[in-house]
Amino acid sequence: MAFEHPAKKGGQGRLGPFEKLAELASNFTSSPAFSVFCVLLVAAFVVAHLAHLDTSWQHLFGDAMGAVALLLLALLKNSERRAEHAIQRKLDAIAAVLLEQGERQGETGRAHKNLAESIGIEDGD
Repeated sequence: MAFEHPAKKGGQGRLGPFEKLAELASNFTSSPAFSVFCVLLVAAFVVAHLAHLDTSWQHLFGDAMGAVALLLLALLKNSERRAEHAIQRKLDAIAAVLLEQGERQGETGRAHKNLAESIGIEDGD
């Protein structure tokens, strides 16, 4: 199993099934409905403790909060990596345009050289 950047899976510009699911889940988790769900889950956990309910109820609510937290962590990391990749691609495109303009004007200074070397550096090239 090869570990790839989430933005590179499924080809250039296309979203695979997991990426589509992650995008939908990301949109849902940023909604007011999900916030209400989380508040209710925490409230149920607190009520289970204050009401001295059976420990199985306390474990159920605690495990549910842990599962939600773990899923959110995975979704947020995936979303962060895809957004980071998109921003980097845009910055590389802007840098390439600046280099082309500088070459037309005959600029070959140190800043021009540094900019040329920095394009694609995040890919490990």
